[in-house]
Amino acid sequence: MSLCVIAAGGTFDKHYDEIAGTLGFGASVLPAVIARSRISQPVRLEQLPLLDSLDMQDEDRLRILDACRRAGEDCIIVIHGTDTMPETAQVLGQAELDKTIVLTGAMIPYEIANSDALFNFGMAFGVAQTLPAGVHVVMSGQVFAWDNVRKDRSQGVFQPARNTP
Repeated sequence: MSLCVIAAGGTFDKHYDEIAGTLGFGASVLPAVIARSRISQPVRLEQLPLLDSLDMQDEDRLRILDACRRAGEDCIIVIHGTDTMPETAQVLGQAELDKTIVLTGAMIPYEIANSDALFNFGMAFGVAQTLPAGVHVVMSGQVFAWDNVRKDRSQGVFQPARNTP
């Protein structure tokens, strides 16, 4: 089984500029993340323009959807910013592609101590191989359906958007 990782940006992929004291994008950290994870199966990395999810527009979400449609792999992980991840999950979910698509990201950049990036990536990689076709969000140690997830900004975690029986 081969897997596609689509890098779309977000905090996961941000770098800290010590001089300016800001976070921004440079080269993607995903090649290092994949190497560090010691994955023993084929992984193809596709890098889209790296964006903060707050800067994403409809055309950016459609670019992610197009990359998922074009992917020859049946399992796809999308690295995405957390602020608008549910909105992109909705676009992908409504497309009803016959693939397993998992969106994940990070609250703290990969390069910064105590980041959740590597954990989230590893969990997403594992569940992408076992979940049925559909769109899922993997954050905060949980798997969410694309149509039942939200970010709780006050607690810095993802939760179900509504209670399920």
